[in-house]
Amino acid sequence: MRPSDFDFDLLDEGESAPRLDVHLSSYLHAAKGALSPNTERALRADVNIFTTWCGEHALAALPARAATVAAFIEAMSLEKAPATVRRYVSSIATVYTAVREKNPVHSADVKLALQRMHRRKGRRQAQVRAITWRLRNRLLEASENRLIDVRNRAILAVAYDALLRRSELVLLQTSDVRVEADGSATVLVRYSKTDKDGQGAMLFLARDSVGFVHEWLKRSGLKDGRLFRSVRKNGTVGDTVDPSQIPRIYKAITIKARLPAEVVNGLAGHSTRVGAVQDMIASGVGMPAILQAGRWKNPAMVNRYGERILALRSGAAQLAEYQNR
Repeated sequence: MRPSDFDFDLLDEGESAPRLDVHLSSYLHAAKGALSPNTERALRADVNIFTTWCGEHALAALPARAATVAAFIEAMSLEKAPATVRRYVSSIATVYTAVREKNPVHSADVKLALQRMHRRKGRRQAQVRAITWRLRNRLLEASENRLIDVRNRAILAVAYDALLRRSELVLLQTSDVRVEADGSATVLVRYSKTDKDGQGAMLFLARDSVGFVHEWLKRSGLKDGRLFRSVRKNGTVGDTVDPSQIPRIYKAITIKARLPAEVVNGLAGHSTRVGAVQDMIASGVGMPAILQAGRWKNPAMVNRYGERILALRSGAAQLAEYQNR
């Protein structure tokens, strides 16, 4: 479908539409501290895509008719993944709720547009490349010995053991790591996207990962504050690491290991999280322990991350083995 296939009012020539992005800025200012930086960035980017598209088609972004959002969904679904389009729609809904305008996302037209997209393209999301134990070790072995390499080894090891999201990884403090008598450690994750009230979670680090952290702290000279910092080209330690740098760090290590481009391009910020889950399933770790490690309330994501391994261990697979075929 094209914008002309929908029933909506076009802006008159020279007419200026109310600015949805201005209302968004006011909302984000009022909500400062209540939303994560990642959420703020996503809202701004998604609303900008919607308002730009509306402007290109002489349609009002505020107030937007349901037909406008439906046409936007149809247009975006031609080039974007369904999950991305759903995020756009969710962002539009959030802003309309904030500005207390009638929310066009709740209409039948929008729901039907989403259903058409799902019937045409499905809801399945592409799985990122997992950094499993085997790949983790290969990347660590290929790492060099510059200060930035020492930091990257510690980041990779901690992210794998604690199943950390990239936003959680960059917020860790040196004081959050507590070494136990046997050389292992616990690490305190104070906030996460599923723990916005900051109840915190205590997670595990193995002895070898603790060793990588100690090496980083010794070489960097850090005593307190953020555990992981930026490293400048001249080798000096900076202040913070932006969450967007985490997948780039994984890819940089993978390139050093001379792995194929499809492996490099498939990596994402949660590749260590996916890999750890797959390794737990393959090692026979029970679901309650996996849920605790990843801080999930239900097994949906575990089943998705490990679906290939679970299929190979399914009832059908066990029956085939019993039947010797």
